[in-house]
Amino acid sequence: MSNRKNVVVIPGDDAAPEAMHPTVELLQALELEINFEFPPYGDDAVVSHGTGFPHETRAAIDNADATLFGAGSKNSTEIVRYLRWGKGTFANVRPARWVPGCKSPLANPENIDLIILRENLEDLALGIGGDLDELYPLRLSSGRAKSTLEELGQEFGGGKYAIKVITEVGAERIVRYAFELARERKAAGKRGKVTCGTKHNLIPQPDGLFLEVSNRVALDYPDIEYENWIIDDFARRLIVEPQEFDVVVLPSLYGDIFSDAAGGLIGGLGLCPSGCFGENYAYFEPIHGTAPDIMGQNIINPTATIRTAGMMLRHLGYAETADRIERAIDAVYSDSDRLTPDQGGTASTKEFCQAILERLS
Repeated sequence: MSNRKNVVVIPGDDAAPEAMHPTVELLQALELEINFEFPPYGDDAVVSHGTGFPHETRAAIDNADATLFGAGSKNSTEIVRYLRWGKGTFANVRPARWVPGCKSPLANPENIDLIILRENLEDLALGIGGDLDELYPLRLSSGRAKSTLEELGQEFGGGKYAIKVITEVGAERIVRYAFELARERKAAGKRGKVTCGTKHNLIPQPDGLFLEVSNRVALDYPDIEYENWIIDDFARRLIVEPQEFDVVVLPSLYGDIFSDAAGGLIGGLGLCPSGCFGENYAYFEPIHGTAPDIMGQNIINPTATIRTAGMMLRHLGYAETADRIERAIDAVYSDSDRLTPDQGGTASTKEFCQAILERLS
């Protein structure tokens, strides 16, 4: 029986494929027991199949052991939605680790090594919203403003609304994931600490529930250090003392914002990988966008994509190879060898990937 793994690759849009293709070539050069499949997607699939997400692409994802996604926009967004809500990938793991040679804005970025764990399916990410007058029949009122919603809308000429949803089950599974992740990191010699961030003082219902669940789950992990902060105080602490954090568990919106902030502390989003995990599926996507401003120039930093691929390899059982890739990346930065322009170098994307491959040979 073959042990080969099957990976669907969606290179992404704009400049993202310029990082993805050499990353896959790097993985193929390692001669792992992995098949890479490139199904149709996005703008090209609209032309050939009439949709950016054809049935054959959905089937390929369903039959794969994992999906490696570049960065999507426009006609690729439906694929991302399916990978999240369709596959139930509730845990978005976003590491931020500084290594010597990375262009951090901090004077002392040494020992920054944290994970922002973003709840991936709830909160404002659900996208429930609309025109304010849709809610008037509910006769909702604000005790703070001492007005009904309809009165406020009429006074200020209408408006829009969005609904923030936190469920007890959703909160508990992401918080437990955080503690299990911290326990793994502690066993590997890291701090083993969980930080929870909410705005429960202003949003007592959804954020209060998230904090309540977090505090309760923490009692089941006496071996793991635990703390919670109001989200704006967490923002200050992340800037002032990022080395104090290990695993930070956040509702979706905060996780999206502060993973970008953590990326900025270590040198930019071009360095930051991500993996999204569910009960039965995982997909992997760097946290940066599609970088349309540099499309076609072959200068996008592929570090995030390569690290994302490393997270995928670890998930597929190639932990030793993933470690080798991380060490190779660290060496390239430490030696300032063929760095891309965002890190102060002049190398192309492909030249950077070649520097990594040389250290893996």
